[in-house]
Amino acid sequence: METVKKTMRDSAAIRWTMLILLSALMFATYWFQDFYGGLKGLMESELGFTSEEFGRVIGLTTIANMFGMIIVGGIILDKWGIRLAGIVFGGLAAVGGALNALATAGVFGDSHNIQLTMMIVGRILFGTGLEVTCVVATRTIVKWFKGYELALAMAINVGFGRLGSALGIAISPDIAGGHVAPAVTFAATLVFLALIIFIIYSFFDIRVDRQSKVAAEAAGAEEEFSGKDLIKLATNPSFIYIALLCVTFYAAVFPFIQYAPDMLVNKFGFSYNLPGDGSGDIVLFGSKALGNASIYIAFFLFGIMFSAVPANLRTNRQRYTTMVVVGIAFIIFIYILRDTLGLWLNNGPKTASLIPLGTILFTPIFGNYVDKKGKAASLMILGAALLIFAHLALSLFNVKLLAYTGLVSLGIAFSLVPAAMWPSVAKIVAEKRLGTAYASMFTVQNWGLGLFFWGIGALLDLVNKSNLEAIRAGEMTYDYKIPILVLVLSGMVAMFLAFKLKQADRRQGYGLELPS
Repeated sequence: METVKKTMRDSAAIRWTMLILLSALMFATYWFQDFYGGLKGLMESELGFTSEEFGRVIGLTTIANMFGMIIVGGIILDKWGIRLAGIVFGGLAAVGGALNALATAGVFGDSHNIQLTMMIVGRILFGTGLEVTCVVATRTIVKWFKGYELALAMAINVGFGRLGSALGIAISPDIAGGHVAPAVTFAATLVFLALIIFIIYSFFDIRVDRQSKVAAEAAGAEEEFSGKDLIKLATNPSFIYIALLCVTFYAAVFPFIQYAPDMLVNKFGFSYNLPGDGSGDIVLFGSKALGNASIYIAFFLFGIMFSAVPANLRTNRQRYTTMVVVGIAFIIFIYILRDTLGLWLNNGPKTASLIPLGTILFTPIFGNYVDKKGKAASLMILGAALLIFAHLALSLFNVKLLAYTGLVSLGIAFSLVPAAMWPSVAKIVAEKRLGTAYASMFTVQNWGLGLFFWGIGALLDLVNKSNLEAIRAGEMTYDYKIPILVLVLSGMVAMFLAFKLKQADRRQGYGLELPS
């Protein structure tokens, strides 16, 4: 009987170590993607930005990808392979981050137009690298985890990205210290460090390819790209529905995250700053930014311990005992920090971070559920419904309790849909074309993101046109009702597409409702 030679991917310890290395890219790039959301007010007061200019900076991040750069990147990924594509596009993201840091530091001059222009150029370069590196990370996780804990691994990878978003939004004001430049420089440095970590990962990737003849043959097959692959994707009903769902869902989430801190300050009376006596800060090694960040990392670790650890235990008794112990420890953790967290819940950036914070706790749990139970299409429907409720609560009402409920609901939805959607793509599309498939989805998604990133800022200025001078003078606040209400429509379309995906799966038999 022939013995099958094992490779590094057959070792659970090595697989999960590789996931951590890969997730550094997700953490850093999502920090840089979202951290401006916590600085909108400071950018207006220090740099003289309007809401439309703020929206333009974050919206034009997607412009190259709207015109097919991600598809080109996906094709390059299928041709060049994971390592070279990751280094090249990770480098682009790092250069884009550096330009933003230099612009806000005044290296290119103090002119508002020059700063704005160089920030936009930097964000375009960053955005071009960001989306392809996300495709690289997702594609690489399939390589290491297919046949193992794929949905859980993808969910944890997404969790790292959301941790970056949460920290970027909540901690950037602490790092800024009243000036935009330090927060931008820190975010750009994170992207450079993540690129170095990916280069380290590449050495392991080379070794696992050498260990497996199957991996080497698969890599060779991937070099032959045909335009027919795009045609097959574009004519597959299940892929069309999941790609459009990706657009409409994320268009109602990512842009909102950028404006959420400012919305909470203007609409619900939250503050941009914690109390000056330091009572709302956690100090670690003399740094309040590091101390406050440790709270989010602890939330993330609790989420991992509650989902990933029990999933790898052998008996139900061990699993349930672990979950109970972790649950009790989490309650004690919340109780100890109750006073600090109470102050955080009246701060715009800290409270807005509840959105990605919810995903830190729930994405691994839902990913594990998809692995064990399936029901991916049904979970996408539920996520879209929660999205609709969240934006209704945040747009139509001025009640703080509903604001908290809406943010938590949005965080859960932000966990449900990605945890179910990304592993489902791996069922619909052949593994050797996943790079092109994910790239196609990200490209279509960027049209929605670009429109809504800029559109919310432009609409915000439009509906408040007669009051803009008073708002900038601090005499009035922005009215966010209509800009946020528009996102309800996007959620409704997402729910419709999730239903259509479930129907298409019944016909095509990909098994989206079955365990991974």
